[in-house]
Amino acid sequence: ALNHGVLSPLGIQQAQEYGKSMFFLLEANPGPGFGILLAYWMFGKGMAKSSAPGAMIIHVLGGIHEIYFPYILMKPILIIAAIAGGMSGVFTLGLLGGGLIAPSSPGSIFAIIAMTPNTSALVANLSAFAVATVVSCAVASVFIKMSKDVEDDSLESAREDMAERKNRGKELPAEKKVAGKDLKVIVYACDAGMGSSALGAAALRKKLKKDGYKDISVTNCAIGAIPQEAQLVISHEKLAERALADSPQAEHIWVRDFTQNNVYEIVTARLKEAAVETSAPDAGAQEEAAETVSADVLRQENVKIGLPSVSREEAITAAGKMLVASGYVDEGYVQGMLNREHDLSTYIGKGIAIPHGENAVKDTIKKTGIVVCQYPDGVKFGDETAYLVIGIAGVGNDHLAILANIATMVGDYTDEQLEQLFKTKSADELYHVFTKAD
Repeated sequence: ALNHGVLSPLGIQQAQEYGKSMFFLLEANPGPGFGILLAYWMFGKGMAKSSAPGAMIIHVLGGIHEIYFPYILMKPILIIAAIAGGMSGVFTLGLLGGGLIAPSSPGSIFAIIAMTPNTSALVANLSAFAVATVVSCAVASVFIKMSKDVEDDSLESAREDMAERKNRGKELPAEKKVAGKDLKVIVYACDAGMGSSALGAAALRKKLKKDGYKDISVTNCAIGAIPQEAQLVISHEKLAERALADSPQAEHIWVRDFTQNNVYEIVTARLKEAAVETSAPDAGAQEEAAETVSADVLRQENVKIGLPSVSREEAITAAGKMLVASGYVDEGYVQGMLNREHDLSTYIGKGIAIPHGENAVKDTIKKTGIVVCQYPDGVKFGDETAYLVIGIAGVGNDHLAILANIATMVGDYTDEQLEQLFKTKSADELYHVFTKAD
């Protein structure tokens, strides 16, 4: 926000007057981060040391500066190294007259060179990169060598902490919050109301029932159809404005991911604070899914295993064509799936993606259907990799039982269990996991 919201406008104004601006390089200079990664590579231990070279390539050549953030979270004092590197880089830019003609996005060394107006500015910019690298590396090396131990799992913990911070739900001010004693209706809302939101609702509903909160209704719907009785609405942060307009009476929580967030913690904290009574889980609750799983929703022949890696668009198109061939949807639904992916990723975490159509193509759905495609070598969904691509076309509640099983996979399965599903050569094994009742 600071870079493109403040520095870029200032840089554009300065570049119009002087032909270049160092404002474009205040944040984009990869030197400070490169120096920290270099220090980890030379003096670090364990996973941090071994992963640093790959991170350096992504950071400097790819321009993805976020790659080095977990290394600082692992040892927060290294922020001093980043500050020192940044200050020295800015000093060098000012001293030598560096700058760019336009924002460098992403902030890779190639983009910086491409946006440099002339040879003298190029020398200044590369000097600023080199000086920032040397200074941040020198400072970071001192702190890293002072550390007695560096746990192998520290980097992974820092990455998980960073992901958790990103996915933390954003709540409205306190005056809009629903008290735990009054909370009865929770609604997950997304564009189509058949995939991500249904999965999030299934996961939360299962956890609350397990805790004994059986009187709280957790459902999902499309934005535009949020019921008036909804008290708490969970929606994606990119859909926040639409969700708020559709249900102004409700409290809203906006998340980046419907399945990996802290909504459960927020809700249960309020319920416990209000001392809401719980009851023992219903012994027959586990049999509820068995009554709702229809053999026609997921057919055994629609579970494909061992597929070769393809692009995200090709994987989504393949799943869509399977839905068409099985009589679940019309041809137009496939393009709706691609459009939905363009707007919001359907990757839900843990190596699973659930592509489905946008709300505009709901009328092309003939009946509820699900197809499962296993890609043992994975399919790239942005920065993530999906090994199971699950195409969904949903009307009514016929597919909710299977989504509940998917929610269990995402929330409860260990990495080893998921790896088994990603690599299994038995279509029957996958089919059983999706259609089982317990």
